[in-house]
Amino acid sequence: MNEGAGVRAGDLPDDLTAAEAGMWQAFRNGSVYDLSSGDPQVDDPHGGHPWGLERTVRARIVCWLLLDGPPALAGRVSSLKLVGVQISGSLDLAGGTVTPYLEMRGCRFEREILLPEARFSTVRLVDCDVPRLEAARVHTEGDLHLPRCRFHRGIRLTDARIGTDLMLNMAIVRRDRSGRSIAADGLAVGQDFQAEMLETDGELSLRGATVGVSLSLRGARLANRYTRLALNAPQLTVERTLYLTPAGLGNPLMSGTTPAEGTRVQRFECRGGVRLDDGRFGDAVDFGQARFTLTDEQELSLRRVQTPELRFLSEHPERGRVVLSGARVVNLMDRADSWPGPGRLHMGGFTYENLVPRGPFPLAERLAWVAAATAEYNPEPYELLAAVLRAGGEDEDAREVLLAKQRRRRESLPLAAKLWGYAQDWTVAYGYRPGRAVVWMAVLWAAGSLAFSQADHPPLKRGEHPDWDPALFALDLLLPVIELGQVGFWQLSGGWQWLAAAMVLLGWVLATTVAAGATRLLHRN
Repeated sequence: MNEGAGVRAGDLPDDLTAAEAGMWQAFRNGSVYDLSSGDPQVDDPHGGHPWGLERTVRARIVCWLLLDGPPALAGRVSSLKLVGVQISGSLDLAGGTVTPYLEMRGCRFEREILLPEARFSTVRLVDCDVPRLEAARVHTEGDLHLPRCRFHRGIRLTDARIGTDLMLNMAIVRRDRSGRSIAADGLAVGQDFQAEMLETDGELSLRGATVGVSLSLRGARLANRYTRLALNAPQLTVERTLYLTPAGLGNPLMSGTTPAEGTRVQRFECRGGVRLDDGRFGDAVDFGQARFTLTDEQELSLRRVQTPELRFLSEHPERGRVVLSGARVVNLMDRADSWPGPGRLHMGGFTYENLVPRGPFPLAERLAWVAAATAEYNPEPYELLAAVLRAGGEDEDAREVLLAKQRRRRESLPLAAKLWGYAQDWTVAYGYRPGRAVVWMAVLWAAGSLAFSQADHPPLKRGEHPDWDPALFALDLLLPVIELGQVGFWQLSGGWQWLAAAMVLLGWVLATTVAAGATRLLHRN
């Protein structure tokens, strides 16, 4: 009997070790093959305790079982379920089609796992120690689970297609030779991508990736000491929510959920730049309690992001920049202490429809938020903020924002225009406080009436003048367009003439500023 015929009949090959023979029989039976010793320290796949030949199987035999294994025993389904096994050699399934269910728990791999362009139903590696996972363009009909695994030279999932869920919870991934911990550009996940409490050392690259439901990085700790970006995910598409939020500790049932208040948590932390440019998120981007540690050259970049809700509730980064240029958001949920200071916030072209502050966010701090994002005068952020406040029924606050816009504009004007701006501000606050004009007119009218009651006022032509009325004369001077029949009939000299000229000039100033304010009011309405 040749070897192929023997395998098809279910006979054991002649060259198997005792450990491999046991694995062969467990595969046919569909049962778990457990070679662990029962001592937690010895069985730790990440520990330093050596595992001997009694716990070692060759990768070539594992590939044989998965690609062309013996038939299952009667009434059983063949599958490979290993616990506490050491796999020697490189597990190379590149380009193969693996039909049996594959699950390995607490296993050690001496060399890398090679899965490029392979096809699987479901793959589960749990708490395994792996030098490297090379799985570009791998395809699974079901899940790819890699929780609590350690990868010493990175993971490659470029253009991989995961039918349902991808799980990397509590995995530890070190960088490869190119500086990436996880290279998953073009990755497509049918349902959830969970990487809660993931630890990376190197760039996590998700350029152009697509996630069918939510992407959870709750409690993850991303770091990259070598290049600018710790999370590089431009053009990322998540159909629901991206979570960069805390994860609850001590309760496995809390995975995939936001921990309740009072629960011990681990925050999302990122040491290195974040790039989410051109991302599309169906429900929200949540930065709740996230902590970003950036250098002066690094950014938290959300350029041209589109999402119904941005929950910017992180700790404000001490260094680096936050960039929201061109982003489009419906609801902006934020806190006053989450935003960076002047020169480190960029919001050119950033639009939002509703403000949902969490905690106190007084208007003065909101204006400081806008000013921090505009190193040079730009009317757009002020006008957008005013429109949002007005839409929410806060008309008085909206007027204060537009007044702040005019004051900021004044700083960029030449001296003459700046002086005219001060005049408009002091008199009627650029038309946003028109009640001031009435007060100024009343004060000037009263003062002028009192002063001109003491003035010497010989008529220009005898018999061709009305009766002298100092109050009406002062009012005629203040109103530049309306004629009240007093000015032009009396001859003033000396200081009285200068007082009359000053009254005319002040009347023109008040009238012009009121007209400018009325024009702005009509435009707003």
